[in-house]
Amino acid sequence: MSMRSYIDEAESALLHTYNRYPVVLDKGDGVSLYDIEGKRYLDFVSGIGVFALGYHNEEYNDALKAQIDKLLHTSNYYYNVPAIEAAKKLKEISGMDRVFFTNSGAEAVEGVIKAARKYAYLKDGKTDHEIIAMNHSFHGRTMGALSVTGTPKYREAFEPGIGNIRFADLNDFDSVLSQITDKTCAVLMETVQGEGGIHPASEEFLRSVKALCEERDILLILDEIQCGMGRTGEYFAWQRYGVKPDMMTSAKALGCGVPVGAFLMTEKVGAHSLQAGDHGTTYGGNPFACAAIVKVLELFEKNGVLDNVKRVGAYLEQRLDSFAKAHPEVKERRGTGLMQGLEFDRPVAPYINAALEKGLILINAGQNVIRFLPPLVTGEEHVDEMIGILEACAAQNN
Repeated sequence: MSMRSYIDEAESALLHTYNRYPVVLDKGDGVSLYDIEGKRYLDFVSGIGVFALGYHNEEYNDALKAQIDKLLHTSNYYYNVPAIEAAKKLKEISGMDRVFFTNSGAEAVEGVIKAARKYAYLKDGKTDHEIIAMNHSFHGRTMGALSVTGTPKYREAFEPGIGNIRFADLNDFDSVLSQITDKTCAVLMETVQGEGGIHPASEEFLRSVKALCEERDILLILDEIQCGMGRTGEYFAWQRYGVKPDMMTSAKALGCGVPVGAFLMTEKVGAHSLQAGDHGTTYGGNPFACAAIVKVLELFEKNGVLDNVKRVGAYLEQRLDSFAKAHPEVKERRGTGLMQGLEFDRPVAPYINAALEKGLILINAGQNVIRFLPPLVTGEEHVDEMIGILEACAAQNN
């Protein structure tokens, strides 16, 4: 079948909840993707921050093949070795104490919301507790995750949400303070806002919120679904500042292509929140997904992925800063490591469409921001290639 035939078939069969680009991808290798006609694309999206190890990593593939031949699923009524090993490794790299495996990032957010409310309920027996989330945030599409997503356009058609959610501004401590009541049980934020335009939380802001939470026994929850798993040069973005949360979420690069997420918590929360029967999942923590986590973390360490992010991330920042300086239509570069954004004074869709035609995959973060989320094994030569294509796109759109 031709590319057009596949696209027409998809449009007649799939629910139209995505405005997809007119490309049918077929295979990948390293930091490159190929469509069914053989055209190569340099990938600076990595499946929205998922494929950290790049495509066709043989060690990763072999580990998954081996697990398929052993055991795919058992349910959580029994233990399995990959889940135990994955939990142990996650505890080691995060310093957290308890892990719950999920199928996605949104499901992990649902879990921390429930845990926060149960933690507060066990203290006073009340069910009217409030969570403070951030404006311009994005936490997922399920009802709980949507309710704490601070962008009204995502929520308005699906209101009412779960209720008792207040919104403050990232990096504005006074705005958080103004939303605190005696019902507040948690403050939830992305350590680096992704979909909202690549806005990192500042160290001062995180430390101030953490101190406030400790003072009032409010839980600090950090969403590390996109910015975690090495994207900023540390396993988790909060580790750059040493501001440890009470709970955190993870997904995307956690499985590097296998749909898996997790939420983690300290022992204080684990011992005084969700108990047997409070929460569950059929597929979460199955041997296949957890085997992926184990191999991903093994390859991160073996291949020095975090060091590569720090080195190439600094180079990407330098090249993007130079690009911004040379193009007045660029208002600002933001981000850290291999999670970067360029904010333009105009919609960026024409740039992204032109880049795709020239063999570069990019994604937006809002109408005016190009987001850069390449695989974490990207090299400086790939940054140079990307900038060359971006320059050609800028020339075409000016």
